[in-house]
Amino acid sequence: MSQQAQPLATARWKLGARATPYVFAFFMASIMAMLMCLVITAANAGINADFPIRVLGAYQLAMPTAFVCVLMVRPVVMRLVALTVHPPR
Repeated sequence: MSQQAQPLATARWKLGARATPYVFAFFMASIMAMLMCLVITAANAGINADFPIRVLGAYQLAMPTAFVCVLMVRPVVMRLVALTVHPPR
């Protein structure tokens, strides 16, 4: 593979910059929902043979909910950050 082919191949599968808020929300929701499902399921039902199935069952509801919530809350959080942090100089 030539040096020039590599960057072009990588650039093809990437989304445009306009998708940034949605990609951010997707990854943030995915990771946070999984972490919360793991912790809450362990706290409520304990860690046993059913644990992975229970976590995935909870995640099916939590992930889409978290995705929508991140999209809705992000503008509010950005305003709060702007009010509490000095801009870079």
